[in-house]
Amino acid sequence: MATIKELTQKIVKFRDEREWKQYHTPKNLAISIAVELGELLEHFQWDTNEEILEKIKDRKVREELEDEIADVAIYIMLLANELNIDLERAILKKLKKNEEKYPVKKFKEGERI
Repeated sequence: MATIKELTQKIVKFRDEREWKQYHTPKNLAISIAVELGELLEHFQWDTNEEILEKIKDRKVREELEDEIADVAIYIMLLANELNIDLERAILKKLKKNEEKYPVKKFKEGERI
């Protein structure tokens, strides 16, 4: 499996080969994340969790959801790249903060966020 850094390199190569970097400003990338997230959310609108889990068994629906999730992830990786943020490090750092903020023992005992 590829690392986030390896995936980002492939995405940047794809982008640069098409000379799209000029359009990939931080503002435009942030907007693109929101747009793609909206497209993802359309697949969940009006359905119950049970209906969603049933629908995703359909190969076509699963592929559509995979594509939308990938679009969101691609734009996030591009934004992190443009802002010179090490996404792997940022994720690990955030998980560490969450571990401290939400200790397992506290939440296993039935407390909620």
